[in-house]
Amino acid sequence: MNPLLSTLQPYPFERLRQLFAGVTPPATLPHISLGMGEPRHPTPAFIQEAMTANLGGLANYPATAGDIRLRQACADWMGRRYGVQLDAATQVLPVNGSREALFSFAQTVIDPTRAGATVICPNPFYQIYEGATLLAGATPYYAASEAGRNFGVNWDAVPDGVWAQTQLIFVCSPGNPTGAVMPLDEWKKLFELSDRYGFVIASDECYSEIYFRDDAPLGGVEAAKQLGRSDFRNLVAFTSLSKRSNVPGLRSGFVAGDAQLLKSFLLYRTYHGGAMSPTVQMASIAAWGDEAHVEDNRRMYREKFAAVTPLLADVMDVRLPDASFYLWAGVPAQLGMSDTEFARALFAEQHVTVLPGSYLARDAQGHNPGAGRVRMALVAETAECVDAARRIVQFIHSHSN
Repeated sequence: MNPLLSTLQPYPFERLRQLFAGVTPPATLPHISLGMGEPRHPTPAFIQEAMTANLGGLANYPATAGDIRLRQACADWMGRRYGVQLDAATQVLPVNGSREALFSFAQTVIDPTRAGATVICPNPFYQIYEGATLLAGATPYYAASEAGRNFGVNWDAVPDGVWAQTQLIFVCSPGNPTGAVMPLDEWKKLFELSDRYGFVIASDECYSEIYFRDDAPLGGVEAAKQLGRSDFRNLVAFTSLSKRSNVPGLRSGFVAGDAQLLKSFLLYRTYHGGAMSPTVQMASIAAWGDEAHVEDNRRMYREKFAAVTPLLADVMDVRLPDASFYLWAGVPAQLGMSDTEFARALFAEQHVTVLPGSYLARDAQGHNPGAGRVRMALVAETAECVDAARRIVQFIHSHSN
Protein backbone atom coordinates (compact mmCIF):
# COMPACT_ATOMS: atom_id res chain seq x y z
CA MET A 1 0.00 0.00 0.00
CA ASN A 2 1.01 3.60 -0.55
CA PRO A 3 2.66 4.55 2.77
CA LEU A 4 1.49 8.14 2.35
CA LEU A 5 -2.07 7.00 3.02
CA SER A 6 -1.11 6.66 6.68
CA THR A 7 -0.43 10.41 6.85
CA LEU A 8 -4.05 11.35 6.11
CA GLN A 9 -6.15 12.81 8.92
CA PRO A 10 -9.71 11.60 9.66
CA TYR A 11 -12.28 13.67 7.78
CA PRO A 12 -14.18 16.21 9.95
CA PHE A 13 -17.47 14.35 9.67
CA GLU A 14 -15.90 11.10 10.86
CA ARG A 15 -14.57 12.97 13.88
CA LEU A 16 -18.05 14.43 14.41
CA ARG A 17 -19.60 10.94 14.41
CA GLN A 18 -17.09 9.89 17.05
CA LEU A 19 -17.86 13.02 19.09
CA PHE A 20 -21.58 12.21 19.09
CA ALA A 21 -21.10 8.51 19.87
CA GLY A 22 -23.19 7.47 22.85
CA VAL A 23 -25.29 10.66 22.80
CA THR A 24 -29.07 10.27 22.68
CA PRO A 25 -30.71 13.57 21.68
CA PRO A 26 -34.35 14.30 22.60
CA ALA A 27 -36.69 12.32 20.35
CA THR A 28 -39.29 15.09 20.62
CA LEU A 29 -37.08 17.46 18.63
CA PRO A 30 -36.51 16.71 14.94
CA HIS A 31 -32.87 16.70 13.95
CA ILE A 32 -31.56 19.82 12.20
CA SER A 33 -28.14 19.55 10.62
CA LEU A 34 -26.07 22.65 10.08
CA GLY A 35 -22.99 20.49 9.82
CA MET A 36 -22.45 19.50 6.21
CA GLY A 37 -22.03 22.10 3.47
CA GLU A 38 -24.25 20.33 0.96
CA PRO A 39 -26.68 22.50 -1.04
CA ARG A 40 -30.29 21.53 -0.36
CA HIS A 41 -32.25 23.97 -2.49
CA PRO A 42 -34.12 22.29 -5.37
CA THR A 43 -32.22 21.55 -8.56
CA PRO A 44 -33.66 23.71 -11.38
CA ALA A 45 -35.97 21.73 -13.64
CA PHE A 46 -34.31 22.93 -16.85
CA ILE A 47 -30.99 21.33 -15.81
CA GLN A 48 -32.69 18.00 -15.16
CA GLU A 49 -34.47 18.28 -18.52
CA ALA A 50 -31.17 18.97 -20.27
CA MET A 51 -29.81 15.73 -18.83
CA THR A 52 -32.72 13.55 -19.85
CA ALA A 53 -32.76 15.10 -23.32
CA ASN A 54 -29.09 14.18 -23.90
CA LEU A 55 -28.75 10.51 -23.09
CA GLY A 56 -27.63 9.50 -26.58
CA GLY A 57 -23.96 10.14 -25.93
CA LEU A 58 -23.65 7.37 -23.36
CA ALA A 59 -22.55 4.91 -26.03
CA ASN A 60 -19.32 6.85 -26.63
CA TYR A 61 -16.19 7.51 -24.58
CA PRO A 62 -15.96 11.26 -23.89
CA ALA A 63 -12.77 13.19 -24.57
CA THR A 64 -10.87 14.23 -21.47
CA ALA A 65 -10.65 17.79 -22.79
CA GLY A 66 -14.43 17.93 -23.02
CA ASP A 67 -16.75 19.12 -25.75
CA ILE A 68 -15.61 22.47 -27.14
CA ARG A 69 -19.20 23.70 -26.71
CA LEU A 70 -18.91 23.20 -22.96
CA ARG A 71 -15.50 24.83 -22.80
CA GLN A 72 -16.88 27.79 -24.72
CA ALA A 73 -19.90 28.00 -22.40
CA CYS A 74 -17.49 28.14 -19.44
CA ALA A 75 -15.33 30.77 -21.15
CA ASP A 76 -18.43 32.82 -21.97
CA TRP A 77 -19.55 32.67 -18.33
CA MET A 78 -16.12 33.85 -17.19
CA GLY A 79 -16.44 36.76 -19.60
CA ARG A 80 -19.85 37.78 -18.26
CA ARG A 81 -18.94 37.23 -14.60
CA TYR A 82 -15.38 38.53 -14.45
CA GLY A 83 -14.88 40.52 -17.65
CA VAL A 84 -12.01 38.31 -18.84
CA GLN A 85 -11.48 36.88 -22.29
CA LEU A 86 -10.32 33.25 -22.29
CA ASP A 87 -9.35 30.92 -25.11
CA ALA A 88 -11.80 28.04 -24.66
CA ALA A 89 -9.39 25.62 -26.35
CA THR A 90 -6.36 26.30 -24.14
CA GLN A 91 -7.39 28.20 -21.00
CA VAL A 92 -10.49 26.26 -19.89
CA LEU A 93 -10.86 22.61 -18.90
CA PRO A 94 -14.00 20.88 -17.57
CA VAL A 95 -13.62 18.81 -14.40
CA ASN A 96 -15.80 16.44 -12.39
CA GLY A 97 -16.41 18.92 -9.60
CA SER A 98 -13.83 21.14 -7.93
CA ARG A 99 -12.98 18.55 -5.25
CA GLU A 100 -11.42 16.00 -7.58
CA ALA A 101 -9.79 18.76 -9.61
CA LEU A 102 -8.13 20.35 -6.58
CA PHE A 103 -6.77 16.97 -5.58
CA SER A 104 -5.50 15.94 -9.01
CA PHE A 105 -4.07 19.39 -9.75
CA ALA A 106 -1.75 19.02 -6.78
CA GLN A 107 -0.53 15.68 -8.15
CA THR A 108 0.22 17.44 -11.44
CA VAL A 109 2.05 20.44 -10.02
CA ILE A 110 4.06 19.11 -7.08
CA ASP A 111 7.56 17.75 -7.61
CA PRO A 112 8.27 15.65 -4.48
CA THR A 113 11.88 15.05 -5.54
CA ARG A 114 12.74 18.67 -4.76
CA ALA A 115 14.01 19.08 -1.23
CA GLY A 116 11.49 20.59 1.15
CA ALA A 117 8.54 20.48 -1.24
CA THR A 118 5.93 22.64 0.49
CA VAL A 119 2.29 23.58 -0.12
CA ILE A 120 0.70 26.50 1.74
CA CYS A 121 -2.87 25.95 2.95
CA PRO A 122 -5.08 28.49 4.70
CA ASN A 123 -5.91 27.49 8.26
CA PRO A 124 -8.79 26.63 8.82
CA PHE A 125 -9.27 25.01 5.44
CA TYR A 126 -11.00 22.48 3.17
CA GLN A 127 -9.32 19.20 4.07
CA ILE A 128 -8.82 18.15 0.44
CA TYR A 129 -5.95 20.68 0.28
CA GLU A 130 -4.10 18.82 3.01
CA GLY A 131 -4.82 15.34 1.63
CA ALA A 132 -3.77 16.35 -1.87
CA THR A 133 -0.53 17.77 -0.50
CA LEU A 134 0.35 14.72 1.58
CA LEU A 135 -0.41 12.19 -1.17
CA ALA A 136 1.68 14.21 -3.61
CA GLY A 137 4.64 13.78 -1.27
CA ALA A 138 4.82 17.40 -0.09
CA THR A 139 4.55 19.02 3.34
CA PRO A 140 1.67 21.38 4.18
CA TYR A 141 2.38 24.73 5.79
CA TYR A 142 -0.69 26.12 7.58
CA ALA A 143 -1.14 29.88 7.26
CA ALA A 144 -3.62 31.05 9.88
CA SER A 145 -6.68 33.18 9.21
CA GLU A 146 -7.00 36.05 11.66
CA ALA A 147 -10.24 37.46 13.05
CA GLY A 148 -8.76 40.96 13.00
CA ARG A 149 -8.21 40.68 9.24
CA ASN A 150 -11.79 39.66 8.43
CA PHE A 151 -10.52 36.08 8.79
CA GLY A 152 -8.04 36.66 6.00
CA VAL A 153 -4.56 35.12 6.04
CA ASN A 154 -1.65 37.28 7.13
CA TRP A 155 0.67 36.40 4.26
CA ASP A 156 3.41 38.58 5.76
CA ALA A 157 3.62 36.14 8.67
CA VAL A 158 4.81 33.32 6.37
CA PRO A 159 8.62 33.08 6.70
CA ASP A 160 10.78 33.70 3.63
CA GLY A 161 12.25 30.23 4.04
CA VAL A 162 8.80 28.71 3.61
CA TRP A 163 8.06 30.76 0.50
CA ALA A 164 11.37 29.64 -0.99
CA GLN A 165 10.31 25.97 -0.79
CA THR A 166 6.67 26.49 -1.74
CA GLN A 167 5.51 24.89 -4.98
CA LEU A 168 1.76 25.42 -4.64
CA ILE A 169 -0.57 27.58 -2.58
CA PHE A 170 -4.26 26.96 -2.09
CA VAL A 171 -6.42 30.07 -1.88
CA CYS A 172 -10.10 29.76 -0.95
CA SER A 173 -12.07 32.92 -1.70
CA PRO A 174 -14.86 33.16 -0.66
CA GLY A 175 -13.47 31.12 2.18
CA ASN A 176 -14.62 27.90 3.77
CA PRO A 177 -15.47 28.15 6.66
CA THR A 178 -15.13 31.91 7.19
CA GLY A 179 -16.82 33.33 4.08
CA ALA A 180 -14.04 35.94 3.69
CA VAL A 181 -13.23 37.31 0.23
CA MET A 182 -9.61 38.15 -0.59
CA PRO A 183 -9.18 41.78 -1.71
CA LEU A 184 -7.13 42.97 -4.67
CA ASP A 185 -4.14 44.13 -2.61
CA GLU A 186 -3.69 40.61 -1.23
CA TRP A 187 -3.91 39.13 -4.72
CA LYS A 188 -1.19 41.59 -5.75
CA LYS A 189 0.98 40.40 -2.87
CA LEU A 190 0.52 36.73 -3.83
CA PHE A 191 1.26 37.38 -7.50
CA GLU A 192 4.48 39.20 -6.55
CA LEU A 193 5.49 36.33 -4.29
CA SER A 194 4.68 33.83 -7.04
CA ASP A 195 6.88 35.77 -9.47
CA ARG A 196 9.70 35.81 -6.93
CA TYR A 197 9.55 32.18 -5.83
CA GLY A 198 7.89 30.44 -8.78
CA PHE A 199 4.99 28.73 -7.00
CA VAL A 200 1.57 28.03 -8.52
CA ILE A 201 -1.67 29.48 -7.12
CA ALA A 202 -4.78 27.27 -7.03
CA SER A 203 -7.79 29.52 -6.40
CA ASP A 204 -10.81 27.63 -5.07
CA GLU A 205 -13.86 29.77 -5.90
CA CYS A 206 -16.75 27.32 -5.53
CA TYR A 207 -18.75 29.74 -3.31
CA SER A 208 -18.37 32.74 -5.60
CA GLU A 209 -22.06 33.05 -6.50
CA ILE A 210 -23.51 33.12 -2.98
CA TYR A 211 -22.99 36.62 -1.64
CA PHE A 212 -24.97 39.18 0.33
CA ARG A 213 -23.96 42.62 -0.90
CA ASP A 214 -24.23 44.40 -4.24
CA ASP A 215 -20.69 43.70 -5.42
CA ALA A 216 -19.90 40.14 -6.47
CA PRO A 217 -16.74 38.60 -4.94
CA LEU A 218 -13.47 39.26 -6.72
CA GLY A 219 -12.10 36.23 -8.55
CA GLY A 220 -8.48 35.24 -9.10
CA VAL A 221 -8.41 35.66 -12.87
CA GLU A 222 -10.33 38.91 -12.50
CA ALA A 223 -7.69 40.16 -10.07
CA ALA A 224 -4.94 39.07 -12.46
CA LYS A 225 -6.53 40.99 -15.32
CA GLN A 226 -6.94 44.12 -13.20
CA LEU A 227 -3.24 43.90 -12.34
CA GLY A 228 -2.17 43.50 -15.96
CA ARG A 229 -1.47 39.76 -15.82
CA SER A 230 -3.49 38.78 -18.88
CA ASP A 231 -1.56 35.52 -19.36
CA PHE A 232 -2.69 34.39 -15.86
CA ARG A 233 0.84 33.14 -15.23
CA ASN A 234 1.02 30.45 -12.51
CA LEU A 235 -2.68 30.86 -11.70
CA VAL A 236 -5.54 28.39 -12.08
CA ALA A 237 -9.06 29.11 -10.80
CA PHE A 238 -11.45 26.32 -9.81
CA THR A 239 -15.21 26.73 -9.90
CA SER A 240 -18.21 24.45 -9.72
CA LEU A 241 -21.92 24.20 -10.43
CA SER A 242 -22.63 22.45 -7.11
CA LYS A 243 -23.36 25.51 -4.99
CA ARG A 244 -24.18 27.91 -7.81
CA SER A 245 -26.87 25.72 -9.37
CA ASN A 246 -27.75 23.27 -6.54
CA VAL A 247 -26.41 20.22 -8.39
CA PRO A 248 -23.76 18.65 -6.12
CA GLY A 249 -24.65 15.24 -7.54
CA LEU A 250 -23.86 16.39 -11.07
CA ARG A 251 -20.13 16.64 -10.21
CA SER A 252 -19.43 19.35 -12.72
CA GLY A 253 -17.10 22.33 -12.74
CA PHE A 254 -14.17 23.74 -14.66
CA VAL A 255 -10.70 25.19 -14.21
CA ALA A 256 -9.38 28.25 -16.01
CA GLY A 257 -6.15 30.18 -16.22
CA ASP A 258 -2.54 29.58 -17.26
CA ALA A 259 -2.59 27.68 -20.57
CA GLN A 260 0.74 25.94 -19.90
CA LEU A 261 -0.44 24.62 -16.55
CA LEU A 262 -3.70 23.43 -18.09
CA LYS A 263 -1.80 21.63 -20.85
CA SER A 264 0.05 19.60 -18.21
CA PHE A 265 -3.15 19.14 -16.20
CA LEU A 266 -4.91 17.75 -19.27
CA LEU A 267 -2.06 15.27 -19.80
CA TYR A 268 -2.37 14.10 -16.20
CA ARG A 269 -6.15 13.79 -16.49
CA THR A 270 -5.88 11.78 -19.70
CA TYR A 271 -4.16 9.05 -17.71
CA HIS A 272 -6.11 9.67 -14.50
CA GLY A 273 -9.46 9.12 -16.24
CA GLY A 274 -10.96 12.55 -15.66
CA ALA A 275 -13.36 12.70 -18.61
CA MET A 276 -16.85 14.08 -18.01
CA SER A 277 -19.95 12.20 -19.18
CA PRO A 278 -21.46 13.67 -22.37
CA THR A 279 -24.83 13.82 -20.62
CA VAL A 280 -23.38 15.82 -17.74
CA GLN A 281 -21.63 18.08 -20.25
CA MET A 282 -24.90 18.97 -21.95
CA ALA A 283 -26.61 19.69 -18.63
CA SER A 284 -23.61 21.81 -17.65
CA ILE A 285 -23.85 23.88 -20.81
CA ALA A 286 -27.46 24.66 -19.93
CA ALA A 287 -26.55 25.58 -16.35
CA TRP A 288 -23.62 27.87 -17.21
CA GLY A 289 -25.78 29.66 -19.77
CA ASP A 290 -28.51 30.72 -17.33
CA GLU A 291 -28.28 33.31 -14.55
CA ALA A 292 -31.93 33.59 -13.52
CA HIS A 293 -31.79 30.46 -11.36
CA VAL A 294 -28.54 31.67 -9.76
CA GLU A 295 -30.12 34.99 -8.83
CA ASP A 296 -33.08 33.15 -7.33
CA ASN A 297 -30.74 30.88 -5.37
CA ARG A 298 -28.83 33.89 -4.08
CA ARG A 299 -32.09 35.57 -3.04
CA MET A 300 -33.06 32.53 -0.97
CA TYR A 301 -29.72 32.57 0.84
CA ARG A 302 -29.95 36.30 1.47
CA GLU A 303 -33.41 35.93 3.00
CA LYS A 304 -32.23 33.02 5.13
CA PHE A 305 -29.14 34.77 6.46
CA ALA A 306 -31.14 37.94 7.13
CA ALA A 307 -33.51 35.89 9.30
CA VAL A 308 -30.91 33.79 11.13
CA THR A 309 -27.88 36.04 11.66
CA PRO A 310 -29.56 38.62 13.98
CA LEU A 311 -30.92 35.85 16.20
CA LEU A 312 -27.49 34.33 16.71
CA ALA A 313 -25.66 37.67 16.88
CA ASP A 314 -27.50 38.42 20.13
CA VAL A 315 -25.77 35.52 21.88
CA MET A 316 -22.65 34.68 19.82
CA ASP A 317 -19.72 36.36 18.12
CA VAL A 318 -21.05 36.08 14.58
CA ARG A 319 -21.76 38.37 11.65
CA LEU A 320 -22.89 38.22 8.06
CA PRO A 321 -19.99 36.85 5.97
CA ASP A 322 -18.76 38.35 2.73
CA ALA A 323 -20.03 35.30 0.86
CA SER A 324 -20.63 31.49 1.03
CA PHE A 325 -23.43 29.75 2.96
CA TYR A 326 -21.61 29.42 6.30
CA LEU A 327 -21.74 31.27 9.59
CA TRP A 328 -18.41 31.18 11.47
CA ALA A 329 -19.58 31.67 15.05
CA GLY A 330 -17.64 32.08 18.26
CA VAL A 331 -18.61 29.95 21.24
CA PRO A 332 -19.64 32.35 24.07
CA ALA A 333 -16.85 32.58 26.64
CA GLN A 334 -19.29 32.53 29.58
CA LEU A 335 -20.27 28.95 28.74
CA GLY A 336 -16.78 27.71 29.57
CA MET A 337 -17.00 25.20 26.71
CA SER A 338 -14.60 24.31 23.94
CA ASP A 339 -15.99 24.16 20.43
CA THR A 340 -16.21 20.35 20.64
CA GLU A 341 -17.95 20.47 24.02
CA PHE A 342 -20.39 23.05 22.66
CA ALA A 343 -21.20 20.93 19.59
CA ARG A 344 -21.71 17.75 21.63
CA ALA A 345 -23.91 19.41 24.28
CA LEU A 346 -25.96 21.24 21.64
CA PHE A 347 -26.63 17.97 19.84
CA ALA A 348 -27.47 16.21 23.10
CA GLU A 349 -29.90 18.87 24.31
CA GLN A 350 -31.33 20.48 21.17
CA HIS A 351 -30.72 17.85 18.41
CA VAL A 352 -28.89 20.44 16.29
CA THR A 353 -25.61 19.60 14.56
CA VAL A 354 -22.85 22.16 14.07
CA LEU A 355 -19.24 21.46 13.11
CA PRO A 356 -16.47 22.29 15.63
CA GLY A 357 -14.07 24.80 14.14
CA SER A 358 -11.04 22.96 15.48
CA TYR A 359 -11.95 20.03 13.19
CA LEU A 360 -11.44 22.32 10.20
CA ALA A 361 -8.01 23.55 11.27
CA ARG A 362 -4.64 22.31 12.49
CA ASP A 363 -2.44 23.21 15.42
CA ALA A 364 0.28 25.35 13.86
CA GLN A 365 2.49 28.21 15.04
CA GLY A 366 1.33 27.49 18.57
CA HIS A 367 -2.43 27.52 18.18
CA ASN A 368 -5.48 26.15 16.35
CA PRO A 369 -7.24 29.10 14.65
CA GLY A 370 -10.51 27.17 14.45
CA ALA A 371 -10.69 26.50 18.18
CA GLY A 372 -13.52 28.23 20.00
CA ARG A 373 -15.65 28.60 16.89
CA VAL A 374 -18.24 26.47 15.09
CA ARG A 375 -19.27 26.35 11.46
CA MET A 376 -22.97 26.46 10.63
CA ALA A 377 -24.05 25.60 7.09
CA LEU A 378 -27.36 27.37 6.38
CA VAL A 379 -28.34 25.02 3.58
CA ALA A 380 -31.79 23.89 4.75
CA GLU A 381 -35.00 25.81 4.16
CA THR A 382 -35.34 29.12 6.00
CA ALA A 383 -37.91 27.88 8.52
CA GLU A 384 -35.68 24.98 9.52
CA CYS A 385 -32.62 27.23 9.88
CA VAL A 386 -34.60 29.71 11.99
CA ASP A 387 -35.78 26.84 14.21
CA ALA A 388 -32.17 25.73 14.62
CA ALA A 389 -31.09 29.28 15.50
CA ARG A 390 -33.79 29.56 18.15
CA ARG A 391 -32.73 26.27 19.69
CA ILE A 392 -29.11 27.48 19.79
CA VAL A 393 -30.22 30.70 21.49
CA GLN A 394 -32.21 28.69 24.03
CA PHE A 395 -29.24 26.40 24.63
CA ILE A 396 -26.89 29.32 25.25
CA HIS A 397 -29.34 31.05 27.58
CA SER A 398 -29.84 27.84 29.55
CA HIS A 399 -26.08 27.51 30.12
CA SER A 400 -25.46 31.19 30.84
CA ASN A 401 -27.54 31.39 34.00
